[in-house]
Amino acid sequence: MSLNGALSVANSGLANVQAQFAVVSQNVANASTPGYATETATQQAITAGGQGMGVLTGPTMRQVNAALEASLTAQNSTVSGLQTQQSALQAIDAVQGAVGSGNDLASQLGNLQSQFSTLLGNPGSQAAQTAVVGAAQTLAQGINSLGAAYTSQRQTAEDNIVSEVGTVNTTLGTIGSLSKQIISLKADGQSTADLENQRDAAVQSLSQLVSVQTLQQPNGDMLVMTSGGASLPIHSPDPLSVTGANMEPGSFYAQPGSVPAGTVPGIMLGTTDVTGQLQGGQIGANITLRDTTMPTFTGELDEFSQNLASVFKAAGVTLFSNSSGNVPQPATTPPVQAQYVGFSSEIQVNPAVQGNPSGVVNGYPVNGNTGGLAGYTATVSSVLAALNTATPTNVQGLGVTGTLAAPYGGSSPASMTLSALAGTMVSAQSQASATVTDQINTEQAVQTTLSSQLTSQDGVSLDAQMSLMIQLQNAYGANAKVMSTVQTMFTALLNTVS
Repeated sequence: MSLNGALSVANSGLANVQAQFAVVSQNVANASTPGYATETATQQAITAGGQGMGVLTGPTMRQVNAALEASLTAQNSTVSGLQTQQSALQAIDAVQGAVGSGNDLASQLGNLQSQFSTLLGNPGSQAAQTAVVGAAQTLAQGINSLGAAYTSQRQTAEDNIVSEVGTVNTTLGTIGSLSKQIISLKADGQSTADLENQRDAAVQSLSQLVSVQTLQQPNGDMLVMTSGGASLPIHSPDPLSVTGANMEPGSFYAQPGSVPAGTVPGIMLGTTDVTGQLQGGQIGANITLRDTTMPTFTGELDEFSQNLASVFKAAGVTLFSNSSGNVPQPATTPPVQAQYVGFSSEIQVNPAVQGNPSGVVNGYPVNGNTGGLAGYTATVSSVLAALNTATPTNVQGLGVTGTLAAPYGGSSPASMTLSALAGTMVSAQSQASATVTDQINTEQAVQTTLSSQLTSQDGVSLDAQMSLMIQLQNAYGANAKVMSTVQTMFTALLNTVS
């Protein structure tokens, strides 16, 4: 090999070592960056006529386990969705209280029943009559508070959906921008590793919002699809759109073409409603909370409220009513709750009874009491008997569309006392919260395992990088020694010639 050849080999070796030092520095700097995949500098030996002529430094590549990365992306979406559900359900837990806590519906109903028992012993007592009305007001206010909590969580879910759709658009734009740069650099044979790491980080952020799958194209571009099958454009500005809505008990979302038509706008991809295709993550969880979970809770509470008012009315005293003093009745054709969707948010103690508490004894409307309040116990006895009698309650066909069902009571109207219904309803809703919490613990354990495995395989090992740095230092010294030796030989040759 000529001196020029040796110099060329050493020079290319130094350039390669410097490039690898830069990659090592990049890796070490991002050792704690979530989702960062270790980068490696590629190299290729250069030969001419079977003789080595140095080394060519190629584009930087990433060490990525694509299957494991996809599993973690899906798991991140699952955990994020469960956390969204947990936040909403725990807010409901705080309002409804635990069964037997004293501030739950069953306890408040029990207190009302206790006040009627006291009144039975002295029906003419104004204090006892007032106490009954007070206990009834506490129960009605408890129902109102719980109904308002359901509506509030629906509104929160709706507002979050609008905000999250905006974040999805921004994130898709980021992925698209990075993809354009990757395509350009890849076409020029340059490294795209840093940009790909940034793009993967954006995909991970997107997966917190909605469950997605990605497919990298040969030219470096990326396809993004929801787990529900919708293709999300990354090169179009703001592909998704949604209009916010005020959540009322009677508002609902329905797929296009459904009867009746929904009153809550869907999430649009151009002119196509893709609400049903946005599953998992925060958006999927909020859609479920808005359209299923909270409306079902409302339907259960509406049913309890209607049963409560009907039981008292049948016993001879219209103690609970709407603001007009009426008790709404079930519809004879589906949906059964058509006349009292949202009744739980407006139920109150009948204004006529509030103005005249003696109505809890002589009945309202007045039922012909002629014996005087002091000795009249027929209405009070009738109420107590009714409270201890099982009555049918609808557990299917709930809500404004009649498509919701309570998770108790089977497939036909269940028969239970009001107290049992209150306890069953609160227990079922509390169990829904507990179940989500248990699921989070399980899914977070899986998430942690996947994250650890991915970090182990794709993440930066400081020990490995330090070991590589030592090798590079030795290689640098060897190449520098070659250059120094060649320089010495050139000097000696020149001295000989002169």
